[in-house]
Amino acid sequence: MANVVSEGAQERGTRTLRAVGALEAIAVDQGSPERVHRALEQALVFAGAAFVAVYTPGQDGELLCLVESAGVPRTLYGLRDSYPRAGRSPVAEAHRAGRPVSMGPAELAEHAQARRVPSRDFHLVALPVHNGGGCLLAVSESPAGFNTDDRTCLELISEAVAVTAPAALAEGGELPPGAFSLAMDTGRVRVGDELLDLFGLDPVEFDGRVETLLGMTVPEDLPSLMSVVEADHMSIGDRELEFRVLQPTGPPKWLRLSGRLLPGGEGHPARLVGTVADASTLRSDVTDVARVQRLATALATAVTVRDVGNAVVAALRRPLRADRIALAELESDRLVVTVLDPPEPEVWPELWRTEWRGEWPDAPVRAMPTLAAALREGRARIWPAGSPLERSLAEVGPGGLAVLPLPAGNRMAGACLIGWDAPHDFGTDERALLTACAGLAGQALVRARAFDAEHELVGMLQRQLLPRRLPRLPGAVAVARYLPSTAGLELGGDWYDVIPLPDNHVALIIGDVQGHSAGAATLMGQMRTALRAYAVEGHPPDVVVAHANRLLMDMESDLFATCAYVDIDLEEGSAWCVRAGHLPPVLRYPDGRTEIAEAEGGPPLGVITRADFPMGPLRLPPGTVIALVTDGLVETPGTDIDEGMDRLAGRLAEAAPADLGLVADALLGDAPRSDDVALLLLRYDGMDLRPLRETWTVWRVPQAVGHARRFARRTLRSWGVTEDIDAVLLVVSELVTNALVHTDGRVRMDLTLINNRLRVAIADASPRSPVRPASIGWEATGGRGILLVEAVSATWGTLPVSGGKQVWAELVLGR
Repeated sequence: MANVVSEGAQERGTRTLRAVGALEAIAVDQGSPERVHRALEQALVFAGAAFVAVYTPGQDGELLCLVESAGVPRTLYGLRDSYPRAGRSPVAEAHRAGRPVSMGPAELAEHAQARRVPSRDFHLVALPVHNGGGCLLAVSESPAGFNTDDRTCLELISEAVAVTAPAALAEGGELPPGAFSLAMDTGRVRVGDELLDLFGLDPVEFDGRVETLLGMTVPEDLPSLMSVVEADHMSIGDRELEFRVLQPTGPPKWLRLSGRLLPGGEGHPARLVGTVADASTLRSDVTDVARVQRLATALATAVTVRDVGNAVVAALRRPLRADRIALAELESDRLVVTVLDPPEPEVWPELWRTEWRGEWPDAPVRAMPTLAAALREGRARIWPAGSPLERSLAEVGPGGLAVLPLPAGNRMAGACLIGWDAPHDFGTDERALLTACAGLAGQALVRARAFDAEHELVGMLQRQLLPRRLPRLPGAVAVARYLPSTAGLELGGDWYDVIPLPDNHVALIIGDVQGHSAGAATLMGQMRTALRAYAVEGHPPDVVVAHANRLLMDMESDLFATCAYVDIDLEEGSAWCVRAGHLPPVLRYPDGRTEIAEAEGGPPLGVITRADFPMGPLRLPPGTVIALVTDGLVETPGTDIDEGMDRLAGRLAEAAPADLGLVADALLGDAPRSDDVALLLLRYDGMDLRPLRETWTVWRVPQAVGHARRFARRTLRSWGVTEDIDAVLLVVSELVTNALVHTDGRVRMDLTLINNRLRVAIADASPRSPVRPASIGWEATGGRGILLVEAVSATWGTLPVSGGKQVWAELVLGR
């Protein structure tokens, strides 16, 4: 025994020494922006923390604001991004007292500042950060919380973190040469002198507006840069990206931005602080001939009208230093604009804005006679500054306007308008470039228009075969996405379904039919319908898949299908998974870990008549996300599908599961689209209130109805039900009598109570459902039972189950 204790103490000492070594290695790199985050990660490794964060005083000194964190999302524990320094939160108390503050589940439940997640117990400790004037907060899900050695590691980490630099930037301290501090509410930015040199701006002339800096970026890089400088697109932590800025002469310059969003708290704006550094330069500019060749290459691979427009803009606007460019399709006497650069409506003519319909303007050609004449002539027209033009065109290019009709055979497919604000000199080479680009773009536009029309038809047909909306589930949230392939125009065979089942079960199904054709899409619809029918009948998952396999074999189709079927018990958080040649589910647990389920699989559907489809168990703690995908998301030419599944698991681990829609969009962000893609996500949160259930087998004896009534009465009394018992017993009598008189075989009664809603269900071996009589004469001897059930129940109905049917009625007690 003494040896065991000695070994345990030695292990704890070794753990502390390892933590000291790791923190010393991190402290060496004082200039690294990741130093604080790397120090916090040591709490996850050496102190067993599930979440750790650093809070520092905000701009007004009244709030303690979150500046860095590591571990699972803080929202799982109800933690906030700022706390009042004078409040009663553990963070504020530790900061004021200068000593650690610890709380367990019982204390957190009573604490006014705690917002605990149901069914999740955790321990919390807050330690002051003396050298930084902040506080270190750590959370443990261990039943015993943090032990002595864990606290020693946390104290070492609180001494190692130093977050004064971001706070100084936010509070108006002196900026380093390449640093900046941006107020997210006003767009005012403070910058260092070296940063202005990178943008080619004079410090005396700089107006302090972020729009001035954004206006110097290459247009193609502006969306990614805007995603950083808009607060809605950022969360606490570091962000980094590269972008280009235009130069007075020569090619654009590459810059690298590293930034962090700091919360401002109530009454104070959030601030984006960071640095901008030179990231080398682009290669030298290319010739006009090379631009035409590059445009031809881009148009050869452009499949949609939007792709064509983007290729034309990329080829013309920056080389011509144009201020605006629009590409539009010609439909009858109207120009339907497909690409505007820049996209803001206020920079385009007022006439266009009055005709704005949806995302793009729909400008009438008759209101622009100069444009109509250019389209009739079918050749490029150029008007220098000062040319007499109608207002709707003069506002496009007051310093010069070029109109390029886009020919396609013997007709005009559309037009491209290019405008300059300052007077522009049109050289001979520039005119040749415009003419060459117009001819290429016209042919590409016709091809893209045909593709868009057919692809929209294909997508519409495909969507009609998939669920319009997913059901609302008790204790869970599900989202789905489907992306048709852009590699062709044939219908795909990917499908998904979410099927609510009795007793708070739900079935998740995802599948893929071999090939891309009308036959594959038809078979997909048949298989989805069959699986839903078998599932609703009440069969277990392996039987549902086996029935679908036998059906596909009987259809004698040349195609086969794969599918994954997961039956989830939303009350217990357990599930059974069946795979028929399909990819396994990917699970993301509440602590951020991901796992590819090791569920044994069977063969694809439609291959072997007598195939076995084993069921594999899954455990779903509250907060778990389960992901089902088709191979179009994880398989690309030249890569192994296992590598794709590992990448999917890694990206799912990085996602914040609070908003499943955003998670799904992130997972599909770089989908290859060479194949159809289906994605189905479900987050299991756990049911706040579980129903009460009891079951009674009704034997065919003379006193059967009386036995059923006594069982129902005893059950209701044990549940504390004292009202409307007579109505319940009347429903039990009528439904049990109906089953005994009109059916043979076993009869089972199920009682379910949740809140004040009672469900009485009688299952028998007959598939025939009771029929509500239209009218009953005074001399009739039967048929009144269903009318009585309907009169005293809130609702009633029947549903098929394996080997028969179930007649049910729901009563609201205590109305």
